[in-house]
Amino acid sequence: MLLRAQKQTIPLCRKERKYGKRPAWLNKEILHDLKIKKESYKKWKLGQITKDEYRQATRECRGKIRKAKAQNEIKLATGIKGNKKTFYKYIKSKRKTKDRVGPLLSEEGEAVTGNLEMAEMLNDFFVSVFTEKSGGVPNVVNTSRERVSLEDRIHKEQVKNHVGKLDVSKSPGPDEMHPRILKELIEEVPEPLAMIFEKSWQTGEIPEDWKRANIVPIYKKGNKNNPGNYRPVSLTSVPGKIMEQVIKEIICKHLEGNKVIGNSQHGFVKNKSCQTNLIAFFDKITSLVDKGEAVDVIYLDFSKAFDTVSHDILIDKLGKYNLDRATIRWVHNWLDNRSQRVVVNGSKSC
Repeated sequence: MLLRAQKQTIPLCRKERKYGKRPAWLNKEILHDLKIKKESYKKWKLGQITKDEYRQATRECRGKIRKAKAQNEIKLATGIKGNKKTFYKYIKSKRKTKDRVGPLLSEEGEAVTGNLEMAEMLNDFFVSVFTEKSGGVPNVVNTSRERVSLEDRIHKEQVKNHVGKLDVSKSPGPDEMHPRILKELIEEVPEPLAMIFEKSWQTGEIPEDWKRANIVPIYKKGNKNNPGNYRPVSLTSVPGKIMEQVIKEIICKHLEGNKVIGNSQHGFVKNKSCQTNLIAFFDKITSLVDKGEAVDVIYLDFSKAFDTVSHDILIDKLGKYNLDRATIRWVHNWLDNRSQRVVVNGSKSC
């Protein structure tokens, strides 16, 4: 219903600008100076002003342009925390080479240039790195606790809080539900979404649209002909991502309340980050050095760590830490029978 209303009442259109697509630093004052510079050139050619006068107009215009560009870059740098996308878009625009997909090399060493063929090849590669699951839900679910507390419910205000945090610049998933639409309807959509989320949590039933993903390949480094040098970025359903955040809060509340997560873990923990990890690490090292002890440090990094997480082991862990059955069942169904398609320049893999 919401999608139908969106298509009927919010038509897609291209915003036309009086001066075309111009950079952020090109304000009215500089446009006026550029006009003066152009007029000065014509007057100089006609002998109405001297060459020095024309050069003076050129220098003044050039100086204002440099100043405006510098101010724009400072503005982008200082506002990076609130708007990273604009900052990196500007950086990308300054690069001489553009990050495009392909051409790719097949296993036979043949060049693949067609968008659809490249999408199929990348999809096959991304699928190959995932860890296959075995069977159904492990028996440990039967030993987890039932959800009996009436306080453990998904409330309208909780959903409204997540809708308010949506980034409207993000792209929608395969269901075409745009975050801008949901955020504009922040007073209307939280209540029905909360009802849908609660029902999904209680029954473990998940809409198929939430389990689909459009994959956009992003070049990382190395040879662009190698599919392994592209990182898959998933564009999934926005309501589904909100539900993910709600389930995450339920899990984190249980883990924190039962002190499951150790103090040494800094990743994916609220109020902790790389900075807190480095501070704790530095404190430990300096303490040992001050005591005259030898210190050896080993850094480890798991290749494709997130892509190779075993779903069975994850479900098993949730059960062993006594998470409620409803949440475990929901997580299992969320991870099960997911589908994806890779999109390259508008062409979609099967």
